[in-house]
Amino acid sequence: MELLVASAIGVLTAAGIYLVLRQRTFPVIIGISLLTYGVNVFLFASGRLAVNLPPVLTKTAEGYSDPLPQALVLTAIVISFGMSAVIVMLALVAYLSADTDRIDMGAEKGEEN
Repeated sequence: MELLVASAIGVLTAAGIYLVLRQRTFPVIIGISLLTYGVNVFLFASGRLAVNLPPVLTKTAEGYSDPLPQALVLTAIVISFGMSAVIVMLALVAYLSADTDRIDMGAEKGEEN
């Protein structure tokens, strides 16, 4: 199970970095979202991967899973949703003002490399 989670974190991070380096705004937004998903899975996995264990220690429980990474991931999901909305709105305004979604700042309008 640890190998599967580590592979998923690696794939999400690699795909996110690849998409962030693109020259269009939509792939950059998707790449940032994939990076946040990778970080969320990493934070969640940092609290030990325990199956069928309660998040709080009780008298009858033999073990417990750490509730702190779960709280951090929930907070990160809310923050990433808000930041994604802000980034989408900034990208939309930039597209409407420049008539293109290229990120290349050095090229003239309409010039292709």
